[in-house]
Amino acid sequence: MPATPSPVSLGNWRGRRILLLLCAVAFLDFVDASITNVALPHILRSLHFSVQSLQWVPSAYLLTYGGFMLLGGRLADLLGRRAVLLAGTALVGLASLVGGLAGNEGVFIAARLAQGLGAALMLPAALSILTTTFTTAKERQSALGIWAAIAGLASAVGILLGGVLTEGPGWRWVMFVNPIACVFVIPAVIALLPRDLPADGNKRFD
Repeated sequence: MPATPSPVSLGNWRGRRILLLLCAVAFLDFVDASITNVALPHILRSLHFSVQSLQWVPSAYLLTYGGFMLLGGRLADLLGRRAVLLAGTALVGLASLVGGLAGNEGVFIAARLAQGLGAALMLPAALSILTTTFTTAKERQSALGIWAAIAGLASAVGILLGGVLTEGPGWRWVMFVNPIACVFVIPAVIALLPRDLPADGNKRFD
C-alpha cells in the first residue's frame, strides 16, 4: 500500500516549504506596489510621460489590486485556490514582461493595471491556502504572523530594490525581475500544493 503522506505542519520540512512559498507570493505582490517609485524619473524621461500622467505608474497597480481583491477571492472559491494562484502568477509575469518592453506610456500603464489584477488573484488564493493548510489554531497564528511580517517588509524592500535595479541594469529591470521570480514560483506551486476542489459548491457567480 502507498505510504500515507505526513500531515502538513510547521514542524516538518513540507510545511515550512509551503509557508516559504506563500510568503514569496506575498513578498512579490507587495514589492510590486513600491518597486517603481524610485524609477519614476527615469520612466518619465524614457517613455515620455507627462508629470500629470506619471502618477498612474504607482496608482494603476493599486487600483486593480485593491479593486479586484474580492473577485480574486470569489474565483478561488469557484475554481480552486491553486488554479487561481497559478493564473494570477502567470498574469503578473506576463504583464511585467510587457511593461519592461513598453515603448510608450499607454502600454506601460496597461501593464501596471494587469499586474495589479494578477496580484489580486494571487493574494486571496495564497492567504486561503495558508489558513486551510495549517489547521491548528497555534500553527495558523504562527504562519499568519510570519506571512504578515514578510508582507510588511516587502514594501520597504521594494523601494530599496527599485533603487538598486534602476541605478544598476536600468529602470526596466523593476519590471523584468517579476518574470524571473514567477519562473520559480509557478513550478513550486505545482510541486508543493495539491490540487484542491472548489471551496464553494454553489457555482453561481455573485
